[in-house]
Amino acid sequence: MKKSALAAPLFVALCIAGLAHAQTAPQAPQYPALPSETPAEFASPTPGFNYTRRTVMIPMRDGTRLNTVIIVPKGAANAPILLTRTPYDAAGMVAHAESSDLESILTGYDNAADVIVDGGYIRVVQDVRGKYGSEGDYVMNRPLHGPLNPTPVDHSTDTWDTIEWLTKNVPETNGRVGIIGISYDGFLPLMALVNPHPALKVSVPMNPMVDGWMGDDWFHHGAFRQINMSYILEQVVTRGNSAKWFASNYDDYDMYLRAGSAGELGRQRGLEQSGFWNKVVAHPSYDSFWQQQAMDKILASQPVTVPTLLVHSLWDAEDIYGPIAVYKAIKPNDKENKVFLSMGPWSHGGAIGDGSTLGPVKFNADTALYWRQNVLKPFLARYLKGDESVPRIPTVTAFETGTNTWRNLASWPGGGEGAKPVALRLAGEQKAVLGGAADARGYDEYVSDPSKPVPFRQRPIPPYGYDEAKGQSWPRWLVDDQREASGRTDVATFVSSVLTAPVKISGEPVANLVASTSGTDSDWVVKLIDVYPDQVGSQPAMGGYQLMISGDIFRGRYREGYDKPKALAPNKPLTYRFGLSTANHVFLPGHRIMVQVQSSWFPLYDRNPQTFVPNIFFARPGDYKKATQRVYHSSFIELPMVQATAAAR
Repeated sequence: MKKSALAAPLFVALCIAGLAHAQTAPQAPQYPALPSETPAEFASPTPGFNYTRRTVMIPMRDGTRLNTVIIVPKGAANAPILLTRTPYDAAGMVAHAESSDLESILTGYDNAADVIVDGGYIRVVQDVRGKYGSEGDYVMNRPLHGPLNPTPVDHSTDTWDTIEWLTKNVPETNGRVGIIGISYDGFLPLMALVNPHPALKVSVPMNPMVDGWMGDDWFHHGAFRQINMSYILEQVVTRGNSAKWFASNYDDYDMYLRAGSAGELGRQRGLEQSGFWNKVVAHPSYDSFWQQQAMDKILASQPVTVPTLLVHSLWDAEDIYGPIAVYKAIKPNDKENKVFLSMGPWSHGGAIGDGSTLGPVKFNADTALYWRQNVLKPFLARYLKGDESVPRIPTVTAFETGTNTWRNLASWPGGGEGAKPVALRLAGEQKAVLGGAADARGYDEYVSDPSKPVPFRQRPIPPYGYDEAKGQSWPRWLVDDQREASGRTDVATFVSSVLTAPVKISGEPVANLVASTSGTDSDWVVKLIDVYPDQVGSQPAMGGYQLMISGDIFRGRYREGYDKPKALAPNKPLTYRFGLSTANHVFLPGHRIMVQVQSSWFPLYDRNPQTFVPNIFFARPGDYKKATQRVYHSSFIELPMVQATAAAR
């Protein structure tokens, strides 16, 4: 039965009045209180532990306090401190496993547990400002004080203040501090080198983020790495990474393609609420925003006062540009030989794991264990313990893939005076030819269709991530078999004859691509590949395997300058010159050398619409058009050859 028009308002008013009375009137207990079984604070007995754990809030010069976990080995005295600063949860990084054993709790990200424990180091891990347990505001890769950061604090000052506090408040230390970290945590040891604290005796940047536009996390030569959009959301929009990117498709290829542009996908996922995302979208070119925070440029103007060990992974899917760029920038200023470079056959952060294999590629020994025991361990001992009886490590320790051999070198690139650039020419009949004269007459042609971009790995493509149990094999995708691409009609492939002698390269291959497009913009992807013999008796699955040794992408609009996007002249041969990733490799007899050229690498990078638009983040569906691409036979890859051999039969 319906209430009358007058009765309804009266009924609502009475309900509201009753609710207000219920909220203010004291309530009689309806049952006796039952004592809580949870203590106000639990003190865990630790008599059998071989370490003590302290959590402190260290004040910075502006009053902000940073959450810091200090792990002291039992019985430590006059021990060095090994510091890591992180946006990835300090507490979790030193509690990987609940255990009374020090090595067990250090088994995880950023912890070379065997070296730390054997060396008796005091382990300190700190949340950067604005993340997890630390106070303050979070800014992605917070720039140094200056035009991009008007505040008086940055990662350099925070590191200085932290070291100052530690040396005065940790009684077990000898007053010598080292800083180590991977990726973002590797960027922070570079920041520590800017006006370093006198107690800082060692910096170990491993796979560091250095220049987010040129070749690390956000762009490569202008092409946007949209695969990292999930990372941006999870890292920036909450203090404790509680917001999660959701999967809408089993295959990431479908998810990104259906969204259209990266800007549209960002809108769909709410990324415009993130300050950093808005900066990325507003700065698609290499303007002052990116240039002023590039760490190689910053450190090139700093004196080298702290022994620094730069660690590079030859198949780093995240930051393959940074370590080599910093080495090239600061080594000329190294008057006392304090700058060292190590490179191994690893994925991102692989130096602290098992380095016996990477995907299907085997190295005949645990290369990461070798590196930790023969490079990292003596380096830390010499400079953090002040033990000059420990021999200096070589200036460069570089694993040579192909022969699977460690090389101790005096400089990098590793060929020294014996190295010389040799052209690998992209010739007619889909051949790759070492040396010889250029052929300016012919070309190979393919059609690039943005509605069917070339996948960067075999589909279905699992989401970006590091959980192998969930099928997230992202860290090792760079060693995927490239046969999937070489069989496509929208990939130009050039392959050498079978090698009869080894061909060794040491350094950065450089693409010299002469190409045209029928559109007004285009991406160019160049991959240098080692093609295995048709049959490999010791490992049958490697028969005919196409292993990428080096590769990268270039967004054509930046041909005349990274800060000067410009439309391309349709159907006109233009030269594109850009560096590929560093290699230290021997192509063995019986193998062949292959080059692949394509115009998309999806969804690792966003699609180029192939029509010039002011900002590709906001490209509309109608902007994406097919284009006919021509790769002219005057193109070549400049190989940093250590020994050039007429080596084909």
